[in-house]
Amino acid sequence: MNEVCDESRFSKIVALALEQVRNGVHDGLFTAYPGEHNWEIAHRVLVPAFGPLSIRGMFGEMHDIASQLVMKWARHGPSYVIPVTDDFTRLTLDTLALCAMDYRFNSYYQNEMHPFINAMGEFLTESGNRTRRPAIMAPFYRQQQLDYDANIELMRKTSDEVVRYRKEHPNDRKDLLNAMIKGKDPKTGESLSDRSITDNMITFLIAGHETTSGLLSFVFYYLLKSPEAYQKAQQEVDGVIGRGPVKVEHMSKIPYITAILRETLRLMPTAPAISLQALKDEVIGGKYRIPKGEPVVALLPKIHQDPAVYGDDAGEWKPERMLDENFSKLPPNAWKPFGNGMRACIGRPFAWQEALLVVAILLQNFNFAAEDSSYKLRFKQTLTIKPKEFYMRAVLRDSMTPTQLEQSLVSSAGRPSSETKPASTGKVVIAPKESDQGQALSIFYGSNTGTCEAFAQRLASDAPMHGFRAKVVDSLDSVNQNLPTDVPVVIITASYEGQPPDNAVHFYRSLESLEGDEMSRVAYSVFGCGHSDWKTTFHRIPNAIDRMLEERGGERIAARGGADASHGDMFTEFETWEDQVFWPAMRSKYGGSETEPGPSLDSSLDVTISSTRSHTLRQDVEPAKVLVAKVLTAPGAPLKKHIEIQLPSEMTYSAGDYLAILPINPQESVQRVMRRFGLPWDAVLVIGARSGTTLPTDTPIPAVDLFGAYVELAQPATKRNVAALLEATKDSSAKEELKRLSGPAFTDEISARRVSVLDLLDRFPSVSLPLGSFIAALPPMRVRQYSISSSPLWNPHHVTLTYSVLDQLSLSGHGRYVGVASNYLAHLDAADTLHVAVRSSNQAFHLPADAEHTPVIMVAAGTGLAPFRGFVQERAAQIGAGRSLAPALLFFGCRAPDVDDLYADEFARWAQMGAVDVRRAYSRAPTGPASHGCKYVQDRVWADRADVVELWDRGARVFVCGSRDVGEAVRGTCLRIYEDRARELGKVVDEEKAEAWFDGIRNDRYATDVFA
Repeated sequence: MNEVCDESRFSKIVALALEQVRNGVHDGLFTAYPGEHNWEIAHRVLVPAFGPLSIRGMFGEMHDIASQLVMKWARHGPSYVIPVTDDFTRLTLDTLALCAMDYRFNSYYQNEMHPFINAMGEFLTESGNRTRRPAIMAPFYRQQQLDYDANIELMRKTSDEVVRYRKEHPNDRKDLLNAMIKGKDPKTGESLSDRSITDNMITFLIAGHETTSGLLSFVFYYLLKSPEAYQKAQQEVDGVIGRGPVKVEHMSKIPYITAILRETLRLMPTAPAISLQALKDEVIGGKYRIPKGEPVVALLPKIHQDPAVYGDDAGEWKPERMLDENFSKLPPNAWKPFGNGMRACIGRPFAWQEALLVVAILLQNFNFAAEDSSYKLRFKQTLTIKPKEFYMRAVLRDSMTPTQLEQSLVSSAGRPSSETKPASTGKVVIAPKESDQGQALSIFYGSNTGTCEAFAQRLASDAPMHGFRAKVVDSLDSVNQNLPTDVPVVIITASYEGQPPDNAVHFYRSLESLEGDEMSRVAYSVFGCGHSDWKTTFHRIPNAIDRMLEERGGERIAARGGADASHGDMFTEFETWEDQVFWPAMRSKYGGSETEPGPSLDSSLDVTISSTRSHTLRQDVEPAKVLVAKVLTAPGAPLKKHIEIQLPSEMTYSAGDYLAILPINPQESVQRVMRRFGLPWDAVLVIGARSGTTLPTDTPIPAVDLFGAYVELAQPATKRNVAALLEATKDSSAKEELKRLSGPAFTDEISARRVSVLDLLDRFPSVSLPLGSFIAALPPMRVRQYSISSSPLWNPHHVTLTYSVLDQLSLSGHGRYVGVASNYLAHLDAADTLHVAVRSSNQAFHLPADAEHTPVIMVAAGTGLAPFRGFVQERAAQIGAGRSLAPALLFFGCRAPDVDDLYADEFARWAQMGAVDVRRAYSRAPTGPASHGCKYVQDRVWADRADVVELWDRGARVFVCGSRDVGEAVRGTCLRIYEDRARELGKVVDEEKAEAWFDGIRNDRYATDVFA
């Protein structure tokens, strides 16, 4: 890279899309061929216009447009879902037009973008498309050619009008337009022609808005993915700027935000390639011969992530590596996001000042939360790249109102801020219909899988029965640094490996950083979800939030509640806390209903049945196609299957990630509902909700879709559900039995046997439960996550899953108990469609970046093998490409060689390549030669502990995947190995020290993916 940046040997080449862009802007600054005369004139005329004083003088106009964006988001409020790339595109285009030519597109004043902007977008898209079509195909694209020509004409006409107006109404502004109109080439004395002025005006608008809007979009993507960096950036803004106006002199005093911009451009350069050509026959690197005129394409993401320069974590976003001291030590030309040499971007100072200002003013006034905390980066490409379908929400800080903010911005800018009007792009989150009756409360959740969110919605739905109303139901990150102080707050959250859920990370980290009594005006209650088998991490996050709120002066309303997934009845545990602890405490403090409400006949949903059918899909998943489905186990063995899925075109994944599946309830269960309520097969429902619900409301939806895709029919009934059925029957014998089941018999006969509301309705036909009450009793359908068992190096657009099918006699006595998701998958075949989303796994559960020097130890039983098949498949692809990797051990437990030794042939082939060394344990054939007398996988780890210790001492990473029993057994074996090794070295290690050692390596060198 350093060699090809030598302009005496290599020069810029205009090719592909840029060559097509010449159709609209001819020999403008970035589309001119080397040596074109007009480029030389324009370059010498315009470089001074981008000098430091000129850019500094544009700060007021930049602040004007940034204030318009701030006010738009403030007035829309915290429920507005921000279309990030669209709003930043409006910002950067309006900023450039105002600063460069005193022209206002007024993008925030109107629903539709200015015609110039639409024409420019279509022109750039078609320019890119033309590079991918053979010239012989041109006659078949006549309409595209007509549209292309019309867009060019509109852009040039608009630009000509701006130039003509300025010539007729001259002024003394030191902007680019005046520089082009009045300036003369200091070398030749020539002026720019009118055509060249128009060419370069359009050039600046294209280049200046595209790249900076992409940069800002990626910045906020990474900030929301990195709470620690987010906090540091916001603290820097607060420390340097405070609540006062953002001024130009602040721009040189925010080094951490500067580092954020540098690091973002390192990982995501918005124009990700530099195209050069050799000026004569060249040899680069002492190895590669490049003939004269041949192209050389420098791919910036690859160069910017070179481990030799940036370390083993080069693929991770870490702003600290780009702080001034570290940045100054980079090798020459190791960071080139603005092009090279004479042809580099002359607008870099402009873009840099604009980006610094925008990041600072946004962090100063808002707290941000991702609309989808599981969003995985996808790309939208024209001439540059931007995040696709990336949305976030903004909440004003310090309880500021939009009116107060406007007054602050007026004083900041020294003139009134422009009124903004809502744009047509973007989505709005519809809050529950709010009654004005009763004391308001706010409910916030942290939830990855949807359980805590379902509890939050249930609490909001129940509030009116107790004389309260839910003012808002939202994620914890939506109130980062901004917990309400005017209403009581309920927090419902889980822990994931001892860490906060994805949509609660920013809230949690900010709460950790607080000191003193900052929460003294907050009245709160906390409910936690978890699994007691996880021991040290059980309820860690809800416990910590409850403790920190109290320590920082908060007032606890009700004792913290908790649900334990190991009991299999979390909904009843939540309802018990709600009815016996939370609502009594709320009534004691705030009043509310004088008497206990009826336990459960929920009439908050009105259901209208019609005969018009329509199809409603969930928005958080996308359609994918099944390619292959096959059985992996021998007849008679517990069924395990393999499925290969073609992902949507822009969905990507990494080895170790999850695939979230939106399942469908078994058809038999849906038919049972239809029969029980006397619904025709084509019945269409319209749901009207008087309180919050996640169900589709006020729109027709087929009953089979609702009961198939939107609600959990197999969810065990809660005590409240049983009490509702008791209210809905007049049959004395049914009443007596339901009363018994709602009492002491509930745990053994309902919860333990996983008896659903539908099971009870079938058992007690005299119960006349309204359809709306039945639907309200059901929790919303949750996506299920499966470890992906393939690597994108095998196929970036296909994933495979390896799963067990749960199908056994029902403990309830009503037919069979089937796993909703596994049976849904099991019934799919090639060409079927399902709905999926890729979800990132824990950062620690990925192969090490330095695969050459970091050994890997993998431990799995049964379908816990899934992620490791992806790991080994990736290693095999790397070895096949010529890489030399550190050793990898795989310990795998199953029943017997010919029964369920999954993918045995594949692993044998990969072992021959040197990608893995497989050590097996057969529980039904432990005495065979392959099992070495080991019955379970933890036994094989212990038997081969010498090899484990050797790799551990070389820096190995350990990964464990399987059931919670497997996870605990392997953990115990690792502690035994540690203690045994300590004794060999003459050290005394007690149980407490061993546990402390293990806690120190968890989520660092020891990562687990354990499922119930």
